[in-house]
Amino acid sequence: SSGINAEWPLRPGGAGRFPTELHCEIGQKLGDIGHEYGVTTGRRRRCGWLDLVVIRYSHMINGFTRLAITKIDILDTFEEVKICTGYELDGVLLKNFPSDHNILMRVQPVYITLKGWKTPTLNCRKFEDLPPEAKDYVKTIEDFVGVKVSWVGVGQSRDACVIIQ
Repeated sequence: SSGINAEWPLRPGGAGRFPTELHCEIGQKLGDIGHEYGVTTGRRRRCGWLDLVVIRYSHMINGFTRLAITKIDILDTFEEVKICTGYELDGVLLKNFPSDHNILMRVQPVYITLKGWKTPTLNCRKFEDLPPEAKDYVKTIEDFVGVKVSWVGVGQSRDACVIIQ
């Protein structure tokens, strides 16, 4: 089975804890480049950095054996990209997704920062075609979640995909 994930989490407007949500220019930029607006309402979707704690938890629950990552091209212009690898609660590092909603409401994300690739990925079709920093990004996801990435979306068209054997 496969798990599919956008390269940055997003939520439609409304309630719900979103630890990596960005209330700043970076969140605005992610939404603008990714065209993250509701189809019916036109309302801006909430955007944030990739949260690997959530993806690893989803893998634990669903048991998927490979990952599809979409919209990596949205990160092409960033000097650096961040990935959430844990949460902090009252000075204590939590490595796993909290089962208690009250705890989730109080956590702060803990990030690692990777160098951005500052290179278009739109025409990449093989893993070898990706910039080294984008490959590092994909490998970081695989290592943390413990699942291989088999597909990387690099654009809007159906064929804009890196297939990893």
